[in-house]
Amino acid sequence: MNYLPCEIIETQANPDAVVIWLHGLGANGHDFVPIVPQLQLPSTMAVRFVFPHAPSIPVTINGGMVMPAWYDIVSLDSDRETNPDQIEASAQAVVDLVEKEISQGISSERIVLAGFSQGGAVVYQAALSYTKKLAGLMAMSTYFATHKTLVPTTANDEIPIHIFHGTQDPMVPAAMATHALEALKALGRNPAFKTYPMGHEVHPQEIKDISTWLQLVLNK
Repeated sequence: MNYLPCEIIETQANPDAVVIWLHGLGANGHDFVPIVPQLQLPSTMAVRFVFPHAPSIPVTINGGMVMPAWYDIVSLDSDRETNPDQIEASAQAVVDLVEKEISQGISSERIVLAGFSQGGAVVYQAALSYTKKLAGLMAMSTYFATHKTLVPTTANDEIPIHIFHGTQDPMVPAAMATHALEALKALGRNPAFKTYPMGHEVHPQEIKDISTWLQLVLNK
């Protein structure tokens, strides 16, 4: 099995929970590593953070330039035309990481999938189509790219979902997060939703809220 290369941070020895966290377009697995200490998780939580690196592929909206990307983006209009096959392939690569953690003794119910921007679109697909129960799904500054094609499973019909978004985001307008919220509700999900006065970035209060949410879903 060829797994995605990853940066791995463990908050304590012998972790019993995992957060697999995907970066956005043009970034890499190092992008969110500095946030781990900022989460200030309690010492009682032993969590392994896994930050995969996306492969480098040509991206149409950037003139075909080769860069780290989970899938190609053809246009930036409100429909955000993407390559669904590449999204599904990236989602499968994430599922492979989940299965790897399970093989190492972590229960699927102790694994959170998280993603920023492009990474968020991938984890929507991965989590909602996965056949084993997960601990949670965290979507940051992203959109539900495969809402029309996703075949959801019953394993995660009650998965805790939290959407975080910036009200001033020029890359992924807040309306796209609202659309994801409504699409998830149509699937019978009940996501938490919070916005911040920011662009396509991470807000200090958002980091605190992520910490609170992770503690909630992993301390059950």
